[in-house]
Amino acid sequence: MNIFEVISAADKKNFLKVPHSIYKDDPNWVCPLNSAVESVFDPKQNNFHTHGEITRWLLKDAQGQLIGRIAAFINREKAYGHEVPTGGMGFYECINNPEASRLLFDTAREWLKARGMKATEGPINFGENDSFWGLLIEGFIAPYMGMNYNPPYYKEQFENYGFVKSYDQISNVISPRKPFPERFTKIADWVSKKPGYRFEHLSSKEFSRFSSDFKEIYNDGWRDFENFVPVNDATILETFKKMKPIMDEKLIWFAYVNDEPASFVIIIPDANIWIKNLKGNMNLWGKLIFLYNRYTIKPTRMRAIVMGTKKAFQKHGLESVMFIKLKEYVLPLNQYEELELSWVGDFNQQMLSIHQATGAEFAKLHRTYIYTFPE
Repeated sequence: MNIFEVISAADKKNFLKVPHSIYKDDPNWVCPLNSAVESVFDPKQNNFHTHGEITRWLLKDAQGQLIGRIAAFINREKAYGHEVPTGGMGFYECINNPEASRLLFDTAREWLKARGMKATEGPINFGENDSFWGLLIEGFIAPYMGMNYNPPYYKEQFENYGFVKSYDQISNVISPRKPFPERFTKIADWVSKKPGYRFEHLSSKEFSRFSSDFKEIYNDGWRDFENFVPVNDATILETFKKMKPIMDEKLIWFAYVNDEPASFVIIIPDANIWIKNLKGNMNLWGKLIFLYNRYTIKPTRMRAIVMGTKKAFQKHGLESVMFIKLKEYVLPLNQYEELELSWVGDFNQQMLSIHQATGAEFAKLHRTYIYTFPE
């Protein structure tokens, strides 16, 4: 076997080709857009390069066939928030072969060790955790856009190498057509009538205001979680640009208390139905196909990619009103059958309680692993 760093344009193309052989017989797999993958490695499109570094490798067998890939990276804003300096691994794909898997992990580990890291998380993204994050452990069904999907045998490859659970990410689903539990509805009705409480959906025309409100809420609501790093304006803008082609403003809601930004929920249509037949290519022909699909195929699934509430307003029931507002918009469309409340860490019991209150049911489990390097 031959492993080598991705340097040339041909290498980059081959990096994108690897998954096609891994998943060629899997009808559930949807190839992520090549542009979405490549943007992670592009300093002009990913501001994490300003405080980190990343590289990647390809693996070929003795006959020169592509059989695996991996990336390793260091986010210096988070690396030193762990017990020991901790890097990251991601974009892992490999045939069902222990030797190939071990060579990929070894290579990434040695690169991280040479840069002072003593452990790694994986599989994670060199970016925010709304995409390319976690190993799918349960729920091997058609993935939502941005959600990692992998063969079941990857779990064995990670754990045989020495990766252990850091935390699990739980995804639950609800049907917009199914009534919310009575208690949930009563709370929403009570909260919506409280003086000074206001709810509104996103307007792109006022993006700067909503962006500022998002940052204020997110950085307050998530600040007490381990290894939290505040989100910055550049990351928000990059995320918005990626979301814009598929976004429905009326699926994104904000709550205000006496005009103070208090809570939000960001939901997007599942765009995998529009890109499934593109094979990752958003070239001119791919764009035409995407636009045709965008206006002729109605997605039946939505994904809540992130929710947040300021500490001062948690347990105020703001989320219940936003879900009611969402349902009031969605039901008349007679389109959506499912909303996935995407991965919530098992450490975030308050958010999981909100899922439970909506009557949501378990759908998937992703796992973020950690591996401490041997001395």
